Amino acid sequence: MASGWRKGNGLSTEVTGVTEARPLRADARRNRDALLVAAAAQFAERGVEAPLEDIARHAGVGIGTLYRHFPTRDALIADVYRREVDLLCGGVDELLGTLPADEALAEWMRRFVGYVATKRGLAVALKSMVNDNSDLFAQSRANINESMARLVHAAVAAGLVRTDADPEDVLQAMSGFCMFNEHAGWQEQAHRLVNLVVDGLRFGVANPANP
Repeated sequence: MASGWRKGNGLSTEVTGVTEARPLRADARRNRDALLVAAAAQFAERGVEAPLEDIARHAGVGIGTLYRHFPTRDALIADVYRREVDLLCGGVDELLGTLPADEALAEWMRRFVGYVATKRGLAVALKSMVNDNSDLFAQSRANINESMARLVHAAVAAGLVRTDADPEDVLQAMSGFCMFNEHAGWQEQAHRLVNLVVDGLRFGVANPANP
């Protein structure tokens, strides 16, 4: 069944996210969301060539339902990527509202590691579908950069990290130690490095209890 999927040529309407022409019924939206969750898990574990029937089965729907929501594999890959970015960036308000700003930054960085793990194979597949300067990549980069800037600036304003902390530097550090993500145990190592980076950002900041 998977061989029936078309490969997109260029930036198709499916890839840009125009996969639904009208609002979905509640049950259809649940099915679509379940497919995206299942696809993200399967892509992270097995790569973007994971059998589509397995994705549908893990979502609890038939393969025909998958086809109706995602007429091409390209469309599914692009929407999984978009969803992962949205989940990562959409959690900033909750983190800042429930944790001290430095801990919110650390937790978001750990989530970034998880995002990279989920993205396994997605970036390569997407680059074969769309130009690096496409709206999909440009918007994703902008959202991630904005999220990091909000978190770092909030931590600086709260006096919890050093005043010369630069969001671009922190994101560059994150990208660096998430780059080599094929060896076993890389996520645990990345989490340890997150702790080191955050400790470095805190270095030299006066403790309010012991000025």
